[in-house]
Amino acid sequence: MQNPVQNTAGLVVNFAELLERVENDHELLWDLLAIFKKDFPRHRDSLIEAIARAEMKQVESSSHTLKGMFSNLAMTRAAAAAAHLEQMGRNGERAGLEDALAHFEHELASLLPELDAYLKGARR
Repeated sequence: MQNPVQNTAGLVVNFAELLERVENDHELLWDLLAIFKKDFPRHRDSLIEAIARAEMKQVESSSHTLKGMFSNLAMTRAAAAAAHLEQMGRNGERAGLEDALAHFEHELASLLPELDAYLKGARR
């Protein structure tokens, strides 16, 4: 497997850190990212649905799950956006929820293509 991690400056996902976490096991990293890519959409959909219905406990729960997923995979900007949504859900803070979701989606718009490029470049 070739190493698609070269210069990580400016990346949304810190692939160098991730490789370090998995002891430079490229196959394991590929598997973890593929699992994330498969599981992520249903958690995102759950969050979007909870926001649309203003179900703040579900906003908190879905955001918490996403924050953990992002944190575990060195996706710090997306984790921070999810943490903000989680806090809003915990506090029952409805004002600004749509803006926080827009920020979250903006982070995903950067993250997901980067993730796809890595998975394609690190093809097993």
